[in-house]
Amino acid sequence: MDNKTETIQTYLDEFKEIPPMPNVMVKALEVIKNPHTGLKELANIMSADQAISTKTLSLVNSAFYGFRQQVTSINKALVILGMMKAKNIIMSLALRQMMVSQGSRELWEHSIRCAIAAEHLASELKVINPDDAFIMGFLHDIGKILLNAKDPAKYSKVRFMVQQEDAEICALETEHFGTDHCMLGSMISKKWQLPVILTNCIKYHHQPTLSSLPAACGIVYVADRLVQLNSQDPVFNPEIMERLDFRINDPKTIREHVLNKANVFIKEMSPN
Repeated sequence: MDNKTETIQTYLDEFKEIPPMPNVMVKALEVIKNPHTGLKELANIMSADQAISTKTLSLVNSAFYGFRQQVTSINKALVILGMMKAKNIIMSLALRQMMVSQGSRELWEHSIRCAIAAEHLASELKVINPDDAFIMGFLHDIGKILLNAKDPAKYSKVRFMVQQEDAEICALETEHFGTDHCMLGSMISKKWQLPVILTNCIKYHHQPTLSSLPAACGIVYVADRLVQLNSQDPVFNPEIMERLDFRINDPKTIREHVLNKANVFIKEMSPN
């Protein structure tokens, strides 16, 4: 184990309350992994959680999907959505409370924007499955909840410096905390036993070309840059873009489309 990994492991050992995966998320993932279970079992899990079932129906009947007919049951919603899109809705709702209470509402909203951007880019570039890209984008900043929980005032200062000085967030986090949200997030992902590709994207979304899965991490990198609200014009590292060999035509138009969709998603998923 190298010194950096030891530092991170020590940090996690000191942080006694690393958040467990929400129970509804555990159950949903178990159903999806099991070849002998399907939409019926997933519908039962969603129906047992009033907030998730209500918000899912609200989203399905919104402009986000634009279905012509009213969908009135979770069973019908799942037939339309399929298991993977339903899983993504469950995860985005199940983790909302954790992200908001241990991070900030801004973190959850940015995660939604990045998820929708990643899904769109994956569909356009055809390098990874769009449903997988959604959850990669959604979880990319999950490590920030640990930094914020460790010292909210200090982490608020880091966020302020990033916004005001356009400083590199990982460098500032390491300077103030001894580690960054990418490494911490990847270790949360390992603790939750999420797929290796998710752990990899969380760890390398700021440096996708260092990953063994550069296309997947690159999608998250581009999505993250597209939806930054402190800049109307998306800014990408030209060296990273050249090495990824991504061709992003008209990023401002993509950004506008993604943000409009994300606003609908956030509105429908937010508490009443």
